[in-house]
Amino acid sequence: MVDSLETTHRELETVNQSLEKRVTERTRALREEMDERKRTEEERSDLEEQLRQTQKMEAVGLLARGVAHAFNNLLTIILGHCEFALEDIGENHPLHAEIDAIRQAGERAASLTHQLLAFSRRQLLHPKVLALNTGIADMYKMLRRLIGEDIERITIFASKQDSVEADPGQIEQIFMNLVINARDAMPEGGKLTIETANVELDEDYAYRYQLDQPGSYVMLAISDTGVGMDVETQNRIFEPFFTTKEQGKGTGLGLSTVYGIVKQSKGLINVYSEPGQGTTFKIYLPQIDKAVAAADQERVKGEALRGSETILLAEDEEGVRNLIYQILRRGR
Repeated sequence: MVDSLETTHRELETVNQSLEKRVTERTRALREEMDERKRTEEERSDLEEQLRQTQKMEAVGLLARGVAHAFNNLLTIILGHCEFALEDIGENHPLHAEIDAIRQAGERAASLTHQLLAFSRRQLLHPKVLALNTGIADMYKMLRRLIGEDIERITIFASKQDSVEADPGQIEQIFMNLVINARDAMPEGGKLTIETANVELDEDYAYRYQLDQPGSYVMLAISDTGVGMDVETQNRIFEPFFTTKEQGKGTGLGLSTVYGIVKQSKGLINVYSEPGQGTTFKIYLPQIDKAVAAADQERVKGEALRGSETILLAEDEEGVRNLIYQILRRGR
């Protein structure tokens, strides 16, 4: 009888251990399933937020494009007729200074419209095959004039830099805008780090950040140890005319111009920042399998071309059309 009870007790213990094991395994499986579901929800939420942000930037870009195009036509007329007037009256005329002031103000306004066109990805680019290391190294020499001695400068360049196809002038604009922003974020000094690297971006990364395609990219990263930004500010920094600087110390077009140039060059720009922890901007440009041109082809220096042919002038804006007509008549 005792043996039978002991056997039954051992069997119950075995069954109980088996049940406990199954419960533990099922609990672990449920926990893993819940964690996976949570990760999936978070990823979907992140993608939806990025999609909303992209759509917002596209809408703002469409508005900026229309405004910039309209103002560009008006400024073309103003600047063109200012040039005519200055040429006709001569430097000694009493109105020369006033007309020249109008011209200078028009040129500053035209510069703003060009920045808006860059943001809306409608700026005229002159892409060339170039090595990012070389271009950044040349611009690095100018940093001493841009930032103070209280900012430590560090460079980490890829030992073998792949080539990109981009407009050198626009790359310089990107670099200068980001460096100046980094300087302004460190009013009491800090550390500025400039880094280049060759990276591979997979399909998941390309999908997450709406890249045209995955593959080989050249990265430029500019980091500072400044005041940093909160999430709300990061979500707005690429919007035209948004700025955290004091009134009169920024147009709010620097980063929007950078954004437009990068997007028009089929690249990607990301920002990583926390309040008090500094900021890092990372730019990715598609790597291209072409040799870097040693030098530009020599431009042809010819005499002014004239002829007796008839020119068809087509322009829907009457003011611009009249201006072009006068330029042609004057033989410019």
